[in-house]
Amino acid sequence: MKKLVFWFVRQPYLLLTLAAMIWGSNAIAGKLAVGHISPALLVSMRWIFAAMVVLPLAWPHLKRDWPTIKPRLPFLFVLGTMGFTLFNNIMYLALYYTSAINVGIEQASMPLMIFLLNFILFRIKTNYLQITGFTLTLVGVVIAVTNGDPLGIFSQSTNFGDLIMLVAVACYAGYSVALKNKPDIHWLSLVSVLGVSALITSFLFTGLEFYRDELVLPNWYAAGIVIYIAIFPSLIAQISWIRGLEMVGSNRGSLFINFVPVFSSAFAIILLGEQFHLYHALALCLVVGGVALAEYKIINPH
Repeated sequence: MKKLVFWFVRQPYLLLTLAAMIWGSNAIAGKLAVGHISPALLVSMRWIFAAMVVLPLAWPHLKRDWPTIKPRLPFLFVLGTMGFTLFNNIMYLALYYTSAINVGIEQASMPLMIFLLNFILFRIKTNYLQITGFTLTLVGVVIAVTNGDPLGIFSQSTNFGDLIMLVAVACYAGYSVALKNKPDIHWLSLVSVLGVSALITSFLFTGLEFYRDELVLPNWYAAGIVIYIAIFPSLIAQISWIRGLEMVGSNRGSLFINFVPVFSSAFAIILLGEQFHLYHALALCLVVGGVALAEYKIINPH
């Protein structure tokens, strides 16, 4: 078993695919949790369990990295809040109003927002392939949000869940761009500090749910979902993603994020019985194809 694990952690493309598959299941788990636990409490419990697992493993690295971590704690705290707390709180809330398929497709627009933020903040130049890819991705997201009627976007009431999911994607895109400035520390140290930061800030949202009398305490069914989310999307996917990017680089590895909507759509159909319409297929092709086209020039500069 140890040999198998040792071999697996040295296969970057398997690790990146595994991360995308697990993240694809995150939306399904969030949808299954609707009515059994409130969104903010789900995030808080997720990070309580995740912290219990990762902190003992990370402790030796945290002690060694603490001199580097300490002056960067405010920055890391903001990172954990944006990428882990805000993104997941908003995504789980969005799943109350829209389908897991739509959430997966909209999540695939994340690389587009990352490119745009890099351009706005750092003036990273774009080329015609990237502009074409951005346009295709944007059209695909609009098709998903408007249920296949993009021409009627100004005359219909767009689903609230789809709109706030785009806010969640923007939060994670900001986290991804800021992550470039992370301190040079062990990946276990990074995951644990971000996770504890997310846990602390998640209590604010859970407190707000309690204050507004919207807190839904978990039943045994929800407890199982919490444990799954804490172990797989929170830890295994994050660790696989970080390890995979370390081996192949962020430019090449980031393409695997395009598999998230593919997996989430498949899981939604198989596990939730959601209907996959023709406009979903068109939106999925446009979003994934647009991002792949935009990234092609980065991976193949010649």
